[in-house]
Amino acid sequence: MKLFRKNIDPRCAYCERGQQVNEREVACVKKGVVPVEHHCRAFKYDPLKRVPPRPASLSSGKLTEEDFSI
Repeated sequence: MKLFRKNIDPRCAYCERGQQVNEREVACVKKGVVPVEHHCRAFKYDPLKRVPPRPASLSSGKLTEEDFSI
């Protein structure tokens, strides 16, 4: 089971060298204050900073008894 993907898109929000200031800005050691979407050659991925997307919810209102029969 893989916990972390290898092909993550580089973003300053996930960088080891950045500290998030607010929702849209990151304080970078190399570049200063930059947008969260920004990235540079000094990008180092920190998996603990990445927040995974929420799982899809089950819409049980559309299910019937026939969906559960074999």
